Amino acid sequence: MASCSTKFFLLLFLLSAIPFALIIHLEISDPATHVFEYHSAGWFRECAKWDDVNQRFLVSYFDGGFGVIPVPENYSSGTVLEEIPVVNNVDFGKNKTLGFVIDRPRNRVVVAIGDAVGNRYGAVAAYDLTSWKRIFLTKLSGPEDRAFAEDLAVDTEGNAYITDPLGNKIWKVGVNGEFMSIIKSPLFIPKEWYNNLFGLNGIVYHPNGYLLVLHMVSGKLYKIEIGKRNEVKLVNIFGGGSLRFGDGMELLSPNKLVVAGMTSRLVESSDDWESATIVGKCRGATHRLATAPTIKDGKVYLSHILGLGYPRKKHVLVEAVFST
Repeated sequence: MASCSTKFFLLLFLLSAIPFALIIHLEISDPATHVFEYHSAGWFRECAKWDDVNQRFLVSYFDGGFGVIPVPENYSSGTVLEEIPVVNNVDFGKNKTLGFVIDRPRNRVVVAIGDAVGNRYGAVAAYDLTSWKRIFLTKLSGPEDRAFAEDLAVDTEGNAYITDPLGNKIWKVGVNGEFMSIIKSPLFIPKEWYNNLFGLNGIVYHPNGYLLVLHMVSGKLYKIEIGKRNEVKLVNIFGGGSLRFGDGMELLSPNKLVVAGMTSRLVESSDDWESATIVGKCRGATHRLATAPTIKDGKVYLSHILGLGYPRKKHVLVEAVFST
């Protein structure tokens, strides 16, 4: 089964467990926390990140392309914002734009690109944050490969690390788009076949010089010491709870990690991510399926894959408040 199709069907399966009456109730109820709403031309949006310098959200399109959502200075709660396309899906053909990172030192956004139907193409691209001109496009996989580019992180030198949840590996691409290497480990492959339906997914670069990577279905969290020949360690999760079915991730601080999902989780470590504890959970707009977190003014906002409404689709970025 195709990798991204697997993820999509997993999300639909989880969504199908929510009674339709509850979905209607959640939509018409007043939100418990702050929500940014925005109109969009598409039903599905994979990932959103806050661009603090330009006071806007950036959003990747599950149907290909990229957009921005400006937040005006006079914004007031309840105002519905407007999504503006900046990268046309012609750049991607039938491929999807998925996880991305704002690479601030180089004034660019780096994004993973994948074929969601047949997994016949995977790539990573970079775009200038001002002109939106493409800086590079690097092919990672083709029809001959069983692979999919899902999410990515960028280190201080501008190298990108892109997760492949079907092959359970990580591609490394240099600052100018040059392919460099592949990171693999037996730890990335759980013994149970069902835990490998969708593997390595969310990934972040830690300022102390390593990667944190999540295996979606098994819920295992890995620490990869990229300065030590890509040494891979399993982060022990103590105190109960699981990161199973976690999706995109974001560091709230050096010792706090947000994992988006059907139930989003706040994870904390006191030993530089040798081990960690789940210290909070947040369900939020469950029926819209949270896929990625972002940080705005110290607050966590969750982007959701599903937009609702007709003819104008409305998407939401929901403030996450975690409780034990």
